[in-house]
Amino acid sequence: MALLLLLDTSALLTLRDDEPGADRVEQALDTPQQCYACFLTRMEVLYRVWKDEGERAGRLAYEQLKALPLQWVEASEPLLERAATIKARHALSLADAWIAAAAQQVGATLLHKDPEFRAIADLHQEWLG
Repeated sequence: MALLLLLDTSALLTLRDDEPGADRVEQALDTPQQCYACFLTRMEVLYRVWKDEGERAGRLAYEQLKALPLQWVEASEPLLERAATIKARHALSLADAWIAAAAQQVGATLLHKDPEFRAIADLHQEWLG
């Protein structure tokens, strides 16, 4: 069985900015039927790039993100409950709780470079180096 991956916002920004690990993200996107992202990542990309580079760059990054061959995990009651459980048990941001929950919900390994996720022992993870 092929490895399912959920791309964290940090992975997608790594690709956008061509940082170390971008090649791994590109490789993941080569099999889109196995590559997921959490709905909240759309907002994170938009606001982070907007904040750092201006509104035009943020909106462009958002449109580019939507064009990627990703399967989106959208908000749902089961995802909300899973994210709340993770947030209650771990010291991490609200967005990261949703993203970790999305990875668990679809049975994917989370591809990221965010040290906050390391505290979640029952989350399959791959660190981008």
